[in-house]
Amino acid sequence: MAVYTSGVIFAGLDTTNKDCWKLEQYVKRGGYDALKKILNTGVTQEQVIAELKASGLRGRGGAGFPTGLKWSFMPRALDGQKYIVCNSDEGEPGTFKDKDILEFNPHSLIEGMIIAGFTIGASVGYNYIHGEIFSVYERFEEALEEARRAGYLGNNILGKGLNFELYAHHGYGAYICGEETALLESLEGKKGQPRFKPPFPASFGLYGKPTTINNTESLASVPFIINDGGQVFQEKGIPNSGGTKLFSVSGHVNRPGNFEVPLGMPFKDLLELAGGMRDGKKLKAVIPGGSSAPILPADVMMQCNMDFDSIAKAGSMLGSGAVIIMNEDVCMVKALERLAYFYHEESCGQCTPCREGTGWLYEIIHRIEHGEGRIEDLDLLDSIGNQMAGRTICALADAAVFPVRSFTKHFREEFIYHIEHKKCMVDHKWC
Repeated sequence: MAVYTSGVIFAGLDTTNKDCWKLEQYVKRGGYDALKKILNTGVTQEQVIAELKASGLRGRGGAGFPTGLKWSFMPRALDGQKYIVCNSDEGEPGTFKDKDILEFNPHSLIEGMIIAGFTIGASVGYNYIHGEIFSVYERFEEALEEARRAGYLGNNILGKGLNFELYAHHGYGAYICGEETALLESLEGKKGQPRFKPPFPASFGLYGKPTTINNTESLASVPFIINDGGQVFQEKGIPNSGGTKLFSVSGHVNRPGNFEVPLGMPFKDLLELAGGMRDGKKLKAVIPGGSSAPILPADVMMQCNMDFDSIAKAGSMLGSGAVIIMNEDVCMVKALERLAYFYHEESCGQCTPCREGTGWLYEIIHRIEHGEGRIEDLDLLDSIGNQMAGRTICALADAAVFPVRSFTKHFREEFIYHIEHKKCMVDHKWC
């Protein structure tokens, strides 16, 4: 069950209220006040971008790119159609925060996208929703209808001359469509495969038109920033990591769920919010930013704060904010085998290093796990990773390599034990 602490997206929201997602409840919490502020007081596009830059809001989907800077890339003076696209294709294993935004507070995203449309000069937006949460897609469609009936979407919004329409689109569960250009291909009805860049979406995006793409959590944070100011949002976090962040905590904890907390919170405090380790077991390792983020051992992670720079300094990534907790009983070879299989299955096959490399990585790790490994396999895994990382159109190959490198670096003795003894180091049984 999801748990929410103090933040900006879920402020004042009671998820036990079955109607909390509806427009009436959102308006009672101050919903659409940010849009009204822009339309009624003559706030300019440049002023919105300035507030976003002051807020320190960085992309919440994984890359952490400054949102205000991204919006400034849009050629707003260029005539013709422009698009704002929300990436709700939440396929990163361990990540489930965007699903809860869409389920419990969809109007925060709708308002954020309307403001984004105003700011970049786009009159049409699309929300690409992960296809395996179809009930959430249906709820978002209902929220869109509420917004249209109330005059927040369509032509001449609130009688102020702003035209903006927003549509929902569901994918089919393909991990690769979380990559922004593969998402655009899918939106256009084509096979979801990444595009070569340049050109970048800001100049050649959806249907060949200028397009800005943001994550669900990023856009849902925008109304607060406009209402309370960028500086207030920034001060909720720390320098270079402004605001609050939703962390999806899963694994061996007593209270898994989503926690919206200030960026910069010590990891040990987040672990305590999640109820601590289940069954009194010891913490062994943590994947701090989704399955593609390098794993960190317990002693390193316990010294980290939950912000972009602290996690990067420790040798991993904040990523999507998916915090996967592993206790002392976890076999690291088995865990890596499962991750390697996922990336092998989800590779779109467009690039040879990824298509062939992900399968090769999985086969070797599977061999080690099942008592058929060789010591030279560890060097072979490293060699394959060197031929994959940075050599493909998108970063899926890198996402497959990062776990392999970090698991075999921090828990190398387990892999060696598996190879030499043909059984697991943790419980001395066949895995």
